[in-house]
Amino acid sequence: MRRSMLGRLAVAACSLSLLTAFAPAAVGADGGSSAAGGSGRSYKKVGYFTQWGVYGRDFQVQDLDANGSAGKLTHINYAFGNVSAEGKCFTGNIPGEADAWADYARPLDAANSVDGVADTWDQPLAGNFNQLRELKAKHPGLKVLISLGGWSWSTHFSDAALTPASRKAFVESCIDLYIKGNLPQDGTRGGAGAAAGVFDGIDLDWEWPGSAGDTDTTYRPEDKRNFTALVKEFRTQLDAYARSQKKKSAYELTAFVPTAPAKIDAGFDVRRIMRDLDFVNLQGYDFHVSGEPRTAQQSALYARGDFSVHGTVEAWQRRGAPAHKLVMGMPFYGQGWTGVSGGGDGLGQPTTGPAPATWAAGYEDYKALKKLADSGAYQVHRDRRGGHAWLFDGTTLWTYDDPQVLRAKTGYIREQGLGGAMFWSLDADTADGELMTAVDRGLRGR
Repeated sequence: MRRSMLGRLAVAACSLSLLTAFAPAAVGADGGSSAAGGSGRSYKKVGYFTQWGVYGRDFQVQDLDANGSAGKLTHINYAFGNVSAEGKCFTGNIPGEADAWADYARPLDAANSVDGVADTWDQPLAGNFNQLRELKAKHPGLKVLISLGGWSWSTHFSDAALTPASRKAFVESCIDLYIKGNLPQDGTRGGAGAAAGVFDGIDLDWEWPGSAGDTDTTYRPEDKRNFTALVKEFRTQLDAYARSQKKKSAYELTAFVPTAPAKIDAGFDVRRIMRDLDFVNLQGYDFHVSGEPRTAQQSALYARGDFSVHGTVEAWQRRGAPAHKLVMGMPFYGQGWTGVSGGGDGLGQPTTGPAPATWAAGYEDYKALKKLADSGAYQVHRDRRGGHAWLFDGTTLWTYDDPQVLRAKTGYIREQGLGGAMFWSLDADTADGELMTAVDRGLRGR
């Protein structure tokens, strides 16, 4: 459940940094073209690209091309679009609320551009949106979806979905901004149709309808009914716009959904929403988080008496979700604790708090954890039956997924006939795309 969840304490830790505050996986569990798999079927490979990753992490859209990930992905979810207090999709340059500069105003030089050409001062579209457009041109078949909400920006979803009139206006605003591409004017940037063709659909990342999310996020008992109606409204308007444009393929509509059965039942009428959604991305991480007082697994494939990927898949299938519409979430980061006492391999032991890390205490990118593993200072431990791994140096523990874990998980996807894999987030992978390669090979049965 990556943004659902369990421990609110981890949110507090992560919220110390804007760089991770919006990550769909900020809390614990309660609370190319399609590539064929080994069986000949195709699997979705959905990666989240973070708007803010272009700053501190200096991860640009062009890096997806340079590290080979773009040719392996089927979908990029752009994180995130925000919902205003008035219940509309919006953008602008508002600290903590919107970043039009990163989205479409920031000029890129030739070295950081997908097409190798520097942006000019007067082009209507620059920034991440223009680079995504260039990436799609280079990799036909790759789809880009705007992901709305996330942990920090689900604040006003419940209000936007409250009535038929509010739902209609909300959906119209999102289609106008992202699908039609009518961006606010920002100097020479933006304008009517400036971002047309960048986005191929919408990903709903409301965390969570009918149950608690971030501290300022509104939720109501009627959210479950209203979310179902909101999904229908998005489907209806997206299809109508596609027909008006004589578009050959429909705009896609997806959602990020939780692990905890209580959260599923509080907010999701599974059979009904699955009729209108192309697929859902299952929370497959943050089963336990670094704000908790004991170390634990955050993304196990199997875990008796605890949250797990297998348990999440079963929970959604029991409620009527077809296997081929379930896309398994995988973490490209780890949850970590320090001051671990009790000896042994460190798992299940008391701690003094979240481990120090690059961007936010208790949250570290895989590329940094790989360096710890390669340094020899940490021992790699594995629960082969449970399908998870962790690093421990006697004091500090990090639970994470490495290529070996991902091979087991992609094997599970193929065996269970699931729809594919999703990962948060692409900027946490190594410079050569090690995790993306492991997922791609695993889904191909290699």
